[in-house]
Amino acid sequence: MAGRAVAISSLLILLLFVGFSTPILSDGDKPENLTLLQSQDQNDAVSSPPDPNRFDGGDDDDLSDSDGTGGGDDDSDREVVDEKDVVVLKEANFNEILERNSYLMVEFYAPWCGHCKALAPEYAAAATELKGEAVLAKVDGTEENGLMDKYEVQGFPTLYFFADGVHKAYSGPRTKDAIVAWVKKKIGSVIHNITTTAEAESILTTESKIVLGFLDSLEGPESLELAAASRLEDDVNFYQTASPEVARLFHIDQQVKRPALVLLKKEAEKLSHFDGQFIKSAIAEFVFENKHPLVITFTKDSSRQIFENPIKKQLLLFATSNVSEKVLPEFQEAAKSFKGKLIFVHVEIDNKDGKSVADYFGVTGDAPRVLAYTGNDDAKKYVLDGELTSTSIKLFGGDFLEDKLKRFYKSDPIPETDDGDVKIVVGDNFDELVLDESKDVLLEIYDPSCGYCQALEPTYNKLAKYLRGIESLLIAKMDGTKNEHPRAKPDGFPTILFFPAGNKSFDPITFDGDRTLVAFYKFLKKHASIPFKLKKPASYQSSKDSDENNNSVKDEL
Repeated sequence: MAGRAVAISSLLILLLFVGFSTPILSDGDKPENLTLLQSQDQNDAVSSPPDPNRFDGGDDDDLSDSDGTGGGDDDSDREVVDEKDVVVLKEANFNEILERNSYLMVEFYAPWCGHCKALAPEYAAAATELKGEAVLAKVDGTEENGLMDKYEVQGFPTLYFFADGVHKAYSGPRTKDAIVAWVKKKIGSVIHNITTTAEAESILTTESKIVLGFLDSLEGPESLELAAASRLEDDVNFYQTASPEVARLFHIDQQVKRPALVLLKKEAEKLSHFDGQFIKSAIAEFVFENKHPLVITFTKDSSRQIFENPIKKQLLLFATSNVSEKVLPEFQEAAKSFKGKLIFVHVEIDNKDGKSVADYFGVTGDAPRVLAYTGNDDAKKYVLDGELTSTSIKLFGGDFLEDKLKRFYKSDPIPETDDGDVKIVVGDNFDELVLDESKDVLLEIYDPSCGYCQALEPTYNKLAKYLRGIESLLIAKMDGTKNEHPRAKPDGFPTILFFPAGNKSFDPITFDGDRTLVAFYKFLKKHASIPFKLKKPASYQSSKDSDENNNSVKDEL
């Protein structure tokens, strides 16, 4: 009995202690009741649809295994390949093997890459067939980061061919026969003799791009230099002749001092004469600078000449077909000053192919425009203002190469009205809305065709509705396919960025949590510079009282 009394006394003391030690919270200090948002999340709890834009259908330039054959350590379906003639390279032995072999092909691969697995038997068979002529080797790119960086490898598999230490990318078919044929061309005799005018006329009729050397002899040091230069080119055929009659057909003066060299192509600028020192490097540089058209007209067929060109920087002329007749000659004249430095591209905006390019660059209207573009690595764009003449285009191109131009950002028109809960941001009003120091701003950068963006939209709209009465907070969105800004760099779609009030000079905070109302709200509460609190709609309590057993709360807004 005494023990029970002691226990009861102890319990009373404990309750009194807890009661006195628990602070009394003011309304502002009490934890917020997020039942309203939680109930909405329960109503919206559906799986996100697959995003058709997340993957590009097998782009080999990705560092992911784009064919979906997967990763992991399951090798049960991997073909056993005899790679006895493929040399394994590491950073420790790479230079030694390179120095010992005049001709070396190197595959940079990843063990999990499906394309690499498919290539393995073809590559091994090619190594065996080429044994004694050239060495085929491989580098595990997941282990040899130093070699990956040194040779700027961006994806798997990447194949380079080294001839006397100089490397060139192989982008042909990934089959044994194609690899063997390509390598044999590089290491064998790749220069052809023309001895008769009949041979010359046949070649001039059938081939679109030709280099001819006019030499004193078809053997000797000059012929060797021409042959060495020819190995550096894949898409130009090299010929040599000692016949003045043959040289005349190629527009070479029969009395010219030998050696002489010309490049002929079936385009606007048909003939280019070489006037440098007759050595491999100078000949190769001349051919590289002159083999492409002065101006490439953009089509699906010509796109490879642009996107796979080692020259990345471009000048683009956007014009309708009827206006092109007037401005294209000026564009072509300017292009002559930038051979080997810039690609000049003509885009006709009144056809389907050209219209899609114009949309990508944010070019609107029918007036001709010239843009400079740095290429896909950093995708910077610049616009030429003023009259389009060969002189103005040359000045613009020179300033582009010297990085003297002001960057252009594309933008939709500023909306005339914007009364929605989610505010519309475009490139031209970004500073006014997003960089307003008096407001905390949450910005979604989206692609209208993105499945994940479409799935997010109802939740994002509800978030904006519940927070619309908070003056210090702005919920906004921007179409990232039509608008750009230096402070808004999407990393895929959707990208959600938060710009705190009073801190707009710093990088925004990326939201990477669950895409629910509660998660968004807690993120905003944590990072907002200006404190705020959720304001319940007046209708919420009456709705709750009328339907106590319902786990969801209607969106009364």
